[in-house]
Amino acid sequence: MAFHRHTGPGSYTVGTMSDRFDCHYCRDPLQGKKYVQKEGRHCCVKCFEKFCANTCIECKKPIGADSKELHFKNRYWHDSCFRCFKCSTSLVNEPFMLRENNKVWCSNCTATEDAPRCKGCFKPIIAGDQNVEYKKMVWHKDCFTCSQCKQVIGSGSFFPKGDDFYCVSCHEHKFAKTCAKCKNPITSGGLTYQEQPWHSECFICSNCKKQLGGKRFTAVEDQFYCVDCYKECVAKKCAGCKNPITGFGRGTSVVNYEDESWHDYCFKCTKCARGLANKRFVCHNGKIYCAECPKRL
Repeated sequence: MAFHRHTGPGSYTVGTMSDRFDCHYCRDPLQGKKYVQKEGRHCCVKCFEKFCANTCIECKKPIGADSKELHFKNRYWHDSCFRCFKCSTSLVNEPFMLRENNKVWCSNCTATEDAPRCKGCFKPIIAGDQNVEYKKMVWHKDCFTCSQCKQVIGSGSFFPKGDDFYCVSCHEHKFAKTCAKCKNPITSGGLTYQEQPWHSECFICSNCKKQLGGKRFTAVEDQFYCVDCYKECVAKKCAGCKNPITGFGRGTSVVNYEDESWHDYCFKCTKCARGLANKRFVCHNGKIYCAECPKRL
């Protein structure tokens, strides 16, 4: 009598009977025939496959006495059916993982399937790939491109705008404010005058070219002057004190008469020194008098 033993859950022994012996199920004599012994019972190969054999979870067919059987967590496979669901590589003596729907996967396909997906090409990003992450999204480094020019941003600087991403250059031209003087984008800093944006380095004194940001200045038509340059080059001279009329500090009001100008506090009677701003006055021989003093001359 010869035996071949299958180990594992529901193990059984295959042998050949030389003496009189009947199948437990069909009662056919087993003398001289191949039979299976399982759980103390003897049966022919045909009845074994019909009543006792495990069913392969992959092909749904019985695993016969002559087949090699693999089992894992009360699941059974023909050895030829024990293949990766994704790439069909045989997993006999290879590492594997049992996934949904009782499918087995090789370790490579498992790693690929579980890897995060690139938002650009939707392919997996596997260990070792250079990538870019932003707000729980991930890209291959070469897939992270500018929404405008389509050039690779990679690990460079970028600006998010809704669902789009822009390189520095495209963001400047598409969204940045444009300087009122040089017409180039203002990427950072800058200042605003009369609701117009300016680069700090563009908002300067027309005479000495010093930057005017945060400083007192005077605008004359389309030109800007610092206090010193305005006094020196632009401001009218007071006909009384001969100093520039800047409009800053004391005496911001100006009195104009014919072709001359005065600080309001310098516009006074030549004789009695009474202030004449917003009052009646008389001009006599090029001098200014209050209404009473000419009578006394």
